[in-house]
Amino acid sequence: MSNPELGNDLREVKQLGMWASIASLSYVFWLVGGMELVERVSYYGVKTTASLYAQAPTSEGGLGISLGDYGVIMFWFAITQTFVPVFTGGISDRVGYKETIFASTVIKIGAYLVMAFFPSFWGFLIGAMLLAGGTGIFKPGIQGTMVLSTNRNNTSMAWGIFYQIVNVGGFIGPIVAAHMRQLAWENVFYTCAAIISINFVFLLAYKEPGKEARLARKAQIKSGEIKQQVLWKDAWQELKKPIVIYYMLVFSGFWFLFNSLFDVLPIHISEWVDTSVLVTSLFGGETPSVFWQKLLAMDFEGTRILPEGMININAALIMTTCFLVAALTAKYRVTSAMLSGCILSIVAFLLIGATNAAWIMALAIATFSLGEMMISPKKGEFMGNIAPEGKKAMYLGFVMLPQGIGWGLEGYFGPKLYEWYASKEIFSRDLLLERGMSQTDVTAIPQGEAFTTLVSYTGESAQSLTQYLYATHNVGMAWYIIAAIGSISAVGIFIYGKWLLNLQRSQTV
Repeated sequence: MSNPELGNDLREVKQLGMWASIASLSYVFWLVGGMELVERVSYYGVKTTASLYAQAPTSEGGLGISLGDYGVIMFWFAITQTFVPVFTGGISDRVGYKETIFASTVIKIGAYLVMAFFPSFWGFLIGAMLLAGGTGIFKPGIQGTMVLSTNRNNTSMAWGIFYQIVNVGGFIGPIVAAHMRQLAWENVFYTCAAIISINFVFLLAYKEPGKEARLARKAQIKSGEIKQQVLWKDAWQELKKPIVIYYMLVFSGFWFLFNSLFDVLPIHISEWVDTSVLVTSLFGGETPSVFWQKLLAMDFEGTRILPEGMININAALIMTTCFLVAALTAKYRVTSAMLSGCILSIVAFLLIGATNAAWIMALAIATFSLGEMMISPKKGEFMGNIAPEGKKAMYLGFVMLPQGIGWGLEGYFGPKLYEWYASKEIFSRDLLLERGMSQTDVTAIPQGEAFTTLVSYTGESAQSLTQYLYATHNVGMAWYIIAAIGSISAVGIFIYGKWLLNLQRSQTV
């Protein structure tokens, strides 16, 4: 007997093979993939470098703010980006995907320009919230198109390929930003504004799937043949379903874990990881060619890989192997694949906390990437499949709810955890006091310049001081705490999977 309380189709449908799935994808699938790629290039150009920009001293064109202040910006950025789709998803279903994609692109251009014109805490906060709002409007239209341009026999491969395309943008964006910021920080924002404008060209070729059905439903509503609930009431009725509520709760911890990699790890790599070891291992004593310097996001001297280049291991692996992972996980239940991905991600954060060795850091990012490929594409596939007809974009907006909880908490507490346990800026100020500098002089050091002052004051090398500070502080504790939060989520996913399996069996009886 089916479960009328849920009203959602929970059946697991047999998937087509890899090549059959790829051949079945329509042109509109590839078109929205291109639009998402462009959007991700600009988005990750800012997202991956945001923490570095915030911490960089004003003398170098950065914001020169504390990690606590940066956490406030990330909190509001996360809340805005993840909760806006909860409402705009339903709007996209009713107004049209093309219209909301166009509006979001205009808003995102404005966001990047605000960041460029107003290099201050408030300027970046407002720009970040505009960017988050624009992204929140953009996502449901793109993902709603995805669902309507695929079917339940090819969704696993479709979402895997889509996620792979997305990460091509995620790979290119940080590389572009890494080189632009070495010229001037505002160049990052101008470049991102120009890149996102390319989506206006894609919109000229875009044709909304299911538009006729949407317009027919709209005409029926207008004539009174069908009664349509007020949008927020309609969304609330769906949100109250247990399958949505439990999903929101158990996956929140994973998104705390996930966003820490992008919000906090770049700072950790910049402060504690000697990436010149990687350059030496890969190229010996020779200076890498310009091609490799740009591809790996090195500094202009070609001596070290910038944090953006290290984080890009994530996007590089996903954009080259995600379709293989999608083909593998298509053979397993969605919740089983997501649980395995969460566990791998936890292992990655334990590695980050254990050592600052460059090659171990690269291994940790690679391990995390494999876990991400097993869990992140599945969220859209899962919610898109169980969504009732006419509410696909709404449900894909709901996907953002656990991200909103997890990322919102991480956006605020992640930088603070790092500041409490691993901030080189704070450790340097403390050591300056120990070495005899007066409290007045230490307080007068501009934000972001404490370590360079320590090097100058002591006359010791930056490398030896970094090693000393790392050895005398429990830097890894921040990452162990984040891993513990992810572990709670893993337990929740396991329980949720068992509960969902029982519901699926009840629908087949």
